[in-house]
Amino acid sequence: MRQFGLIAGSAVAVLVAGGAISYAAVAGDEGSSDSTPSVESADAGFARDMAVHHQQAVEMSYIVRDRTKNEEVRRLAYDIAQTQANQRGMLLGWLDLWELPKVSADPPMTWMGMGDRDSSEEDPEGALMPGMATNAEMKRLGELNGKQAEVFYLQLMTDHHKGGVHMAQGCLSKCEVGVEKRLARTMVEGQRSEIELMAGMLRDRGARAR
Repeated sequence: MRQFGLIAGSAVAVLVAGGAISYAAVAGDEGSSDSTPSVESADAGFARDMAVHHQQAVEMSYIVRDRTKNEEVRRLAYDIAQTQANQRGMLLGWLDLWELPKVSADPPMTWMGMGDRDSSEEDPEGALMPGMATNAEMKRLGELNGKQAEVFYLQLMTDHHKGGVHMAQGCLSKCEVGVEKRLARTMVEGQRSEIELMAGMLRDRGARAR
């Protein structure tokens, strides 16, 4: 588990640089602004929040990979981990390029108008953004094995993807940087496809999404 974490961390470091390069190559795509976003912009907020959101998906995927021998689930987990680590590297790379902080004093989702929720609505278990698993759920995933781990992972990741789609759709309507909007569209399409795939995998295991 530690080895995979080190590999993922190294990959993200490389991808951060790659994200900045790819942004520089296609900035202004789709007729959007090619100016540097402000720290309060939807572009910066989405990049920061989705990087955190993606990191949890990577962590969940490496956890389940060590909790089951089922090749179908392990292959899905690997694909999700690689895709989201890649995208996370791009998001962090853009923040570096824009010379903007990767952490904000504002609550998560402020850029979508959701950061001013009443504190009583916040999840005390650590679910910071739509679809994210709580600390208790992450702990439980790490304690399950076999089919139980597979089902719980698929349920958690389905919720996670639904939240990710919601956030990416928010970027499509609020972000201004063309390349970032293009990535958001890719997220919507890819995660919707995986939600359908996971629904079938859950049915095969006599379960369903939560």
